[in-house]
Amino acid sequence: MEGKKLKFSELMSLSLRTFKTRPQRAILTMMGMSVGIATVLLLVSLGYGLQYILIGKLITTEDSLTTMELSYPSESNVLIKQPLLDKLKTYENISEVSPVAEFPSEISESGGSGLLVDTRIVEPAYFRLSGMSSNLGALPIEGEKALLISSQTLIPLGFKVDETSLNKDLSFKVFYQDDKNNVSDEATSVTPLKIKGIITDESMAPTTIIFSDSLTKQPPFYSKILVKAKDINVLEALRDKLLGEGFLVSAHIDLVTQARKITNIITIILGVFGITALVVSAIGMFNTMLVGFLERIYEVGILKSLGATDSDVRNLFLVEASLMGFLGGAGGIIVGIGGGKVLNLLLSVLASKFGGNAIELFIIPWWFILLILGFSIFIGFVSGWWPAHRAAGLSPKEAFTKR
Repeated sequence: MEGKKLKFSELMSLSLRTFKTRPQRAILTMMGMSVGIATVLLLVSLGYGLQYILIGKLITTEDSLTTMELSYPSESNVLIKQPLLDKLKTYENISEVSPVAEFPSEISESGGSGLLVDTRIVEPAYFRLSGMSSNLGALPIEGEKALLISSQTLIPLGFKVDETSLNKDLSFKVFYQDDKNNVSDEATSVTPLKIKGIITDESMAPTTIIFSDSLTKQPPFYSKILVKAKDINVLEALRDKLLGEGFLVSAHIDLVTQARKITNIITIILGVFGITALVVSAIGMFNTMLVGFLERIYEVGILKSLGATDSDVRNLFLVEASLMGFLGGAGGIIVGIGGGKVLNLLLSVLASKFGGNAIELFIIPWWFILLILGFSIFIGFVSGWWPAHRAAGLSPKEAFTKR
């Protein structure tokens, strides 16, 4: 052995002896590390899950990310009419313009009494640009005589908020207003439309959404416009230009940015709590390595008597500590991923039981799994550094004397 450095395979073999001679201590130390790692994974995955759900609610289509909603302040008394739409279509950085009109309407089922509701009159691109989706059924498509309806509209009509209400016909009478907000006495009739999709948001007022080509007469003016920028790079400049022209501008990307900032802060806070548990586990590992060093002083003396260098002894303790950190981290990852899947399953079962959709609240990115595994090895390495340094500095005589 003299004159030769220990190979990595020899270091691994000597390190594994500790797991065989003191299995209970090794297992308990790794379990402590696993608990810390699993806690970090679960808390951080909760933060990512909240971010995914929140941003998923805001952005359901790619086009909605580069779409802005334009309107005029109510006190300006400016109405959006066709000449303005034609003007916006000529702007260099605008690729699509989709107007939205809002008027009261009376809806009824055949032979039933009428119900007064708000009706949005939109173009086929509206759903793609706004990112709106239906909870039940599907969205109407271009050329289809169908509508999207809120759950708060179905209930007064005596319909159930479930799939049994889909494909039922509703008759419409839309009441336009003039420039002075006077409701026209003449109703604009709509061909009976089928219920294609249902929005189950209970906070949404009684509302129906129909295509403009379902009407016998087009709206006299619009309440807002959806404007899609050519790409995300020109979005900010286009927004500033529209603001300068007196529009109120609401962009989904602003909501996404704010939501991401909030969820990132939540994730960081959750991660700090998790790291606190990990630090406690690291202290336990440091204590194990220190006790192991004190118990193995005589063994260090024998190794050095046989020709082991200071570097060999130091590497022996570092490999042992890193291996313990790796195994503890791997165990924590398994527990964290398994725990997240179990919690997701329980939450989905509860959501389905109360009429909601399955949810995935705990989402663990793969890059974070690799990061936390590397971090656990690093913690093991750091925990073993001081005992390794002490062991490397012992001479054979000192080691036998302390024995």
